[in-house]
Amino acid sequence: MRKVGGYLLLVCVIAGTSAGATAGDKRPNIVFAFGDDFGRFASVYRDDERYQAFNSLIETPNIDRIAREGVRHRHAYVPCPSCTPCRSSILTGRYFWNTRLGAILSGAVLDESMPTFTKALENDGYRFGYTRKVWNPGNRLGDAFGQLDSRFDKAGWTFSKFSNTALSRVDQGGAVEDIKAEILTEVGGNFEMFLETREGNQPFFYWWGPTVTHRQWAQGSGKRLWGLEPDDLAGKMPPYWPDVPEVREDVVDYLGECLAFDRGVGELIRVLEERGELDDTLFVVSGDHGIPGFPRAKCNLYDIGVEVALAARLPGRIGAGRVVDDMTTLKDLAMTFLDAAGVEGRDGLEGNSLWDIWTSDRSGLVEPDRTFVVTGRERHVDTARDGNLPYPQRAIRTADFLYIRNFEPDRWPMGSPPRYRDHDGGPTKKWIEDNLDDSDVIYRLAFSKRPAEELYDLDADPHQMRNVAEDGDYAPVKDRLREQLMTILREENDPRVLDGECRFEFPPYTDAVDKTRSRSEWEAWARQRLDES
Repeated sequence: MRKVGGYLLLVCVIAGTSAGATAGDKRPNIVFAFGDDFGRFASVYRDDERYQAFNSLIETPNIDRIAREGVRHRHAYVPCPSCTPCRSSILTGRYFWNTRLGAILSGAVLDESMPTFTKALENDGYRFGYTRKVWNPGNRLGDAFGQLDSRFDKAGWTFSKFSNTALSRVDQGGAVEDIKAEILTEVGGNFEMFLETREGNQPFFYWWGPTVTHRQWAQGSGKRLWGLEPDDLAGKMPPYWPDVPEVREDVVDYLGECLAFDRGVGELIRVLEERGELDDTLFVVSGDHGIPGFPRAKCNLYDIGVEVALAARLPGRIGAGRVVDDMTTLKDLAMTFLDAAGVEGRDGLEGNSLWDIWTSDRSGLVEPDRTFVVTGRERHVDTARDGNLPYPQRAIRTADFLYIRNFEPDRWPMGSPPRYRDHDGGPTKKWIEDNLDDSDVIYRLAFSKRPAEELYDLDADPHQMRNVAEDGDYAPVKDRLREQLMTILREENDPRVLDGECRFEFPPYTDAVDKTRSRSEWEAWARQRLDES
């Protein structure tokens, strides 16, 4: 036992076979490339007409390779379009509302007592490591995630500020491609450092969590670094975004960050290939929600906010070239990773594994009961005039409809005006604020209050612009989806429907981090308040 960073750490490396593996089996390594704010922007998703204009501008050969040589999901959704609750859900397999203070962003705490798949993997002999972001805030992982010596970023982490770093060096006279290659060496370097810490042939789980697609990226970087032309999007923008030069440039700047993310995936693949371990590794690519700084996206339950890429590759177990249509929630990755590793010790973890889908030989709808997903959100970051109260939403998404329940329609969904802090800043937000007012459709879609119920017919209205919740013709559909959603929320112990006075409306859930306390002091206070309540 040794003390690291104020914690007592029991180091226990379990050699041999897992309870879930037979003697002589080689358990797969696992790499999880999880892009912060990376939605469904990859060239392999050009078959989705809603994203076709964007994905036709870019080539993502490395993400495409994982999909082409493995399985790709056409309908993958995050449990919550906010990074911390989404990651809390993935780590535990639970719906985000059952992760206590992991259900919010600002002021979040994930209890050391909370079961996570990373701890289960470590307990079964896997070496766990990560670079950059696994969870918020600050990646003080502690016992909630496993070993304290699991962070690897000494080769550098300017990759997560790719365009800002690259353009500053270009402005100093450097060659664009040389600078990009130099930054990318950090990715492989950190991965190599992690791999050198294994005990012999110990299987590993590596979480690569770059924030490259998270705000703020450098304005003009899409064209200067990647040759993307904003005007190529003229006349092709979705109807909820302004089709103006400033916004088109903002989009291609984001797409440039997606290209950097893909190059980073390529570095991980290169390292594994050079070591002869690529085909022994389950390689999974996804992201924690949609594009930031644009209306209807991040922090929203519309598709552009909750849809993400999801692809997985493991030759010999996952057949190549398969595309599945099962409605998929990322919270099921916890059990999927444990099934892939043959781990049986998973007390307290939840979720329905995707492993049988991935190892099936079928495409299309593989498991007939996967016909919907449930998403939601509570408080994100707004701490303005609303007294830190959340904007609580839950939604059910089927192949044909999206039904959203807004529990507090008198509150502002993007935070209180005039700041609207739950809508990330950037050129698009600024252009809307400077050029539109609350009589404009796009302004209202971005910032205005919403009715208690929303219903969208996805076949007739793929961009979810026309709320038909009050249309009598859709009453049977609305009633059915409302009842289905509320039944699931009750069965899954959602405080928003079970509590007389919802716990998310009171401290410590409504408190931002107390700046007068250290982070550890604030966490101790928050846990005490939770235990008392």
